[in-house]
Amino acid sequence: MGDRSARLPVFVYGTLRPGGRHHARLLRGRTDHEEPARLPGAALYEGPGFPYAVEEPGGEVHGHLIAPRAADYGELLAGLDALEGYRPGEPATFYERCARDVLRADGRAVRAWVYFAAEPVARGLRAGGTRVPGGRWPPERAERGGSARG
Repeated sequence: MGDRSARLPVFVYGTLRPGGRHHARLLRGRTDHEEPARLPGAALYEGPGFPYAVEEPGGEVHGHLIAPRAADYGELLAGLDALEGYRPGEPATFYERCARDVLRADGRAVRAWVYFAAEPVARGLRAGGTRVPGGRWPPERAERGGSARG
């Protein structure tokens, strides 16, 4: 999984993205930059009101690469770990924070922290979860577009 103390940017794909319900509380004003990015080799699954990224070959998750300000890094990462229920070494953790390569819009790879579904959660999602088509959160719903009905 790599060095858990490395100062890497963070790839966010759900409620932490700009405009998401947790972005303003945890990230706004505490980052040097935020940019669209994508995570190859992963799929997005729908949880109760939030998504889970699961490592799956051939998949891709769309999100944002967040670079925390140096002065806020430790506190910000601890806040993200708490939000995601990431507790290293505890069997009841929901997410695992892993270092992975994500792709910037120009295709350049950058190493970043990614919160993946912990393996027990991932197994359940693979077996019977709802995969988010296109790997974007929030998921597109059929009733949102294209319908001429009022």
